[in-house]
Amino acid sequence: MNLFRRKSVTELQAEAETDTSLKRALGALNLTALGVGAIIGTGIFVLTGTVAAQNAGPAVVLSFIIAGVASIFAALCYSEFASLVPMAGSAYTYGYATLGELFAWIIGWDLILEYAVGAITVAIGWSGYVVSLLRSWGISIPAHLSAARGTELIDVPTALAAACKMRPGWVAFNTGLGEQLKAAGTDPATLAHVTAVFNLPAVIIIFLVTALLVIGIKESANFNNLIVMIKVAVVLLFIGGAIRAINPANWHPFIPPNTGPQHFGWPGIMAGAGVVFFAYIGFDAVSTAAQEAKNPQKDMPIGIIGSLLICTVLYIIVSAIATGVVPYQQLDVPDPIAEAADHAGMGSWMTTLIKLGAIAGLSSVILVMLLGQSRVFYSMARDGLLPPIVSKVHPRFHTPWITSIVTGLIVAIFSAIFTVREAGNLCSIGTLLAFVIVSVGVIVLRIEQPNLPRKFKTPWVWFVAPAGAISALVLMIALPWTTWRRLIVWFVIGIVVYFSYGVRNSKLARSSAAPGSTPVPK
Repeated sequence: MNLFRRKSVTELQAEAETDTSLKRALGALNLTALGVGAIIGTGIFVLTGTVAAQNAGPAVVLSFIIAGVASIFAALCYSEFASLVPMAGSAYTYGYATLGELFAWIIGWDLILEYAVGAITVAIGWSGYVVSLLRSWGISIPAHLSAARGTELIDVPTALAAACKMRPGWVAFNTGLGEQLKAAGTDPATLAHVTAVFNLPAVIIIFLVTALLVIGIKESANFNNLIVMIKVAVVLLFIGGAIRAINPANWHPFIPPNTGPQHFGWPGIMAGAGVVFFAYIGFDAVSTAAQEAKNPQKDMPIGIIGSLLICTVLYIIVSAIATGVVPYQQLDVPDPIAEAADHAGMGSWMTTLIKLGAIAGLSSVILVMLLGQSRVFYSMARDGLLPPIVSKVHPRFHTPWITSIVTGLIVAIFSAIFTVREAGNLCSIGTLLAFVIVSVGVIVLRIEQPNLPRKFKTPWVWFVAPAGAISALVLMIALPWTTWRRLIVWFVIGIVVYFSYGVRNSKLARSSAAPGSTPVPK
């Protein structure tokens, strides 16, 4: 049993030229928009506030910079692979070509987790903005149907909310909020409480996006392009309107004193970088669409690197403005950018516009996450590591429709019961592991096959690739043990699936074992 059998790069390239099961309909602009569509979302609209309030304070800017630098290293490695092996599957396919089948399975199983949990995280953030927007219009979704199962919610009256400089209505209860209410002369026990059952809006958006993905890749890309234009315009409007309301006093201290494990100081900044790393996985999702790109050798690097650079700059600017306008302690809300717009006195119309832009923007992130997840499933099934039904393509829409529907159902279930931070951490650690494997894979391929024609070559590869692997490992270490435990459990399940099904049904294993077959090239 050869667990490290590999696909040859030349075979993969030939397969990419002849496989027409997926429609090649995406150009450089589509791919860049796909990346921006995935990157600008929860990172700006949700995690900016969560990380500032719980980990880094105003130094959340440094968390974004650290995560961005690590992402740039990985993006350069991804670009070389995406132009060299233009197949669906992203890091899974790259791992198969460089490190062998067992590693390919591990990274494929990891990517399934990454994209599914990524969609869960964003759906939860989407729900927060929808609930907030509807509440401002006088429409209330029952509190027990608008948060993760078991979340304790408390109803803060308008007068009390004004005294505490927060928004009225149902909010998640925690120790900090309890102390704030007591300081305002109110015992939290006297306020209405409810325990959430599940997150209904998150389930609804997952079902809608799944239906769109089943219809077709071109239709999904056109929808994404429109949404990207809307949300970038909203982000720029926020920057232009809120920058005038910055109070430099809110940036002091820029790095709050360390109050415990992963809370402020440099430990908090590094933990925050591990959390916000989730915000950068959009360029990773671009690589999963390589088999649907018109000219992947040229357009994939443009889409991957271009989308990352655009979004990194926007993340840094927005996080600096948000913490300059609002004291970081008050940003731990589902819609921190709308909160900052309120404090900046931008008017109710602007706050509403930001919420609408966030809702649209988060919708496109969910679309890209579910797209990437279904394409990884498709690639693994095509290689025999998962049952053939997983790779079944719809005869009319030319999309892996069964995979898309099953993925949507699973993601909807977990988006109803997870919190945004739990899901975000789990997605981050999966992404970071993918970055480690891709960075190592580039080095392996440069050593073993240095003469392969590469349309895009990672610059300064002997520095960039190791730096990408090391920086990703450092950020993984900064994540909490509970996240590691969940990752380990997921991989134990994956190993059981591989040895009970994948290792026996691998097409590569069957072809190499056939009478008269030649050894698989390495």
